[in-house]
Amino acid sequence: MRLADLVAATDEVAATSARKAKTERLAELLRMADADEMTVVVGLLSGDPRQGRIGVGWATVGGVAAEPAEAATIAVAELDELLSEIAVTRGEGSAGARAGMLREFLGRCTAPGADFVRRLLIGELRQGANAGIVTDAVAKAAEVPAAALRRAVMLSGDLGAAATIAKREGRAGLDAVTLELQRPIQPMLASTAKSVADAITETGEASVEWKLDGIRIQAHKHGDQVRVWTRSLREITSGVPEVVKIVQALPASSLVLDGEVLGITDEGEPVASQDTISNRSGVAPFFFDLLHHDGDDLLDAPLRERRTRLTTVAGDRAIPGLITDDPVAGQAVLGQALAGHHEGVMVKAADSPYQAGRRGKTWRKVKPVHTFDLVVLAVEHGSGRREGWLSNIHMGARAADGSFVMVGKTFKGMTDETLRWQTERFRELEIDDNGWQVTVRPEQVVEIAIDGVQRSSRYPGGVALRFARVVRYRHDKPSAGADTIETLQALQR
Repeated sequence: MRLADLVAATDEVAATSARKAKTERLAELLRMADADEMTVVVGLLSGDPRQGRIGVGWATVGGVAAEPAEAATIAVAELDELLSEIAVTRGEGSAGARAGMLREFLGRCTAPGADFVRRLLIGELRQGANAGIVTDAVAKAAEVPAAALRRAVMLSGDLGAAATIAKREGRAGLDAVTLELQRPIQPMLASTAKSVADAITETGEASVEWKLDGIRIQAHKHGDQVRVWTRSLREITSGVPEVVKIVQALPASSLVLDGEVLGITDEGEPVASQDTISNRSGVAPFFFDLLHHDGDDLLDAPLRERRTRLTTVAGDRAIPGLITDDPVAGQAVLGQALAGHHEGVMVKAADSPYQAGRRGKTWRKVKPVHTFDLVVLAVEHGSGRREGWLSNIHMGARAADGSFVMVGKTFKGMTDETLRWQTERFRELEIDDNGWQVTVRPEQVVEIAIDGVQRSSRYPGGVALRFARVVRYRHDKPSAGADTIETLQALQR
C-alpha cells in the first residue's frame, strides 16, 4: 500500500465528524491492504504504530528541514522500516543519525506525506480515527462480525494482530483466539453517570464498588510465576515486587486479576495517583475482577459470580463493594468511598460479562464533578478536523495580585459552534500569534468541569487540572470574578 493512499484516507476522515462515514472510508482503504500489511496500517491509522514510542519528539522533528517530493512513491512498509530503524538507534551520536534518517525520508515524501509523518512522530495526528472506529472499519473490510473481532482484540491485546487474523482467516480464525495465561488482555472500560441512581437505572441490579485513584493493573499468576501489566498492556513486573509477592501468596495455582495499585501513607490513607506512578515503592494491589481462576476462564460468567470467587481468592485485597438495586444503598457506598479519600464508585451490572472495547453502559463510573470559572490566557491553532479554528485553550486562575496563573489546557467539550465562536472571540482579544498559539488578553471567563487537581511542577501555581472540559463560556462574568488559585490548591489532598 502506498503511504499517499493512507494519508488521503486520514485527511478525509479528519474532515468529517460522522462515525459511519469515517468507518466506511477506512474500510475502503483497508480492503486495499494485504494481510501482512494490516498490523502496520492499523497502527498508523489509530496513531499507535507497532514500535510504540521511539524517542523522537518535537525538538528533532522541528529541526529537520526537507524539500518535499513531487511524486508519491513511498510505501507504508517503508515508513514502518524507518520507525523500526529509528527505534533501535541509540547511544552516542544517535540524535544526529536519527535526524539524518528522518531528513532523507521526508525528502522522498510529498508535502501531505511529510506532514503526516511529522504529526505521527510527535503524537499530533488527531485525524478522528480512534481505536473503536478503526476496529469497526477492519470488521467491515474483512467481512467479519464486529463483536467477534472485538473479542479477539481483547484476548490478544493487539488490534493489529487481530486485524491480520481477520484478513487472513476470517471469522474462524478470530473464534480460535482464546485467553492465554501470561498474555495480557485488553481491559474493560466504563462510561460515566451523573449519579449512583442514574447508573442503577441503566444497569439494574449492580455491584457498586469503590473507585480507587491508582494505577490500573492486570496480574497473571501461573504456578509461582507472576507477571503484571498496566492498562496500556505495558509490562511492569520488575517494578512492582510487592504486587508480585502478594499475588504469589494468593490461594490459587492460576489467576488473571484486574485491579489497581495504590500508594498508601503511613497513616493508611491513599496517595494521589501521580505519586503512585512516580514512586511505586510502598504500593499495594487491590482487585475488582477475576477473569481466570484455576483453569476456569470467567470472561463470560456474570459479574456476581466473578465477584464471589474474587472475594474468596483475594480476601481483603478485593475492593469493597455491594450488589444492590437500591440507589440509597449504592449512595451509601459512594459516601464510604469518598470518606476514605477515594475517587468515587463504579456501578456495574451484576449479570454483565467482561467485555473490552467500546465504553458501554454495563460499567458506569460516578465521581464528584467540580466546576470552576477560569480565564483564557491563550489558544492553540487547531489541526486535523479543527484546522482553521482556534481550539485548545490555556486556562488561568486568579492570583492575589490580580494576575492569572496557568493551571491547564483543554480541547474537550467543544462543539463546532463553540469552535467557530471562540475563533472569532479570541481573534478580538489577540495579543500575539506565533503560528502555534495565540496569546490573548485575559478577559474571557470559561466555566470548566474537572475531576480534581494534581500537584504540578510545570505550572507556577503548583497545581494542574485533571480531566478538564468546557461547560460553557461565561459572558456574564468579568475576569476579576474568576476563581482563585488558592481555591484550586485547596482541592489537593
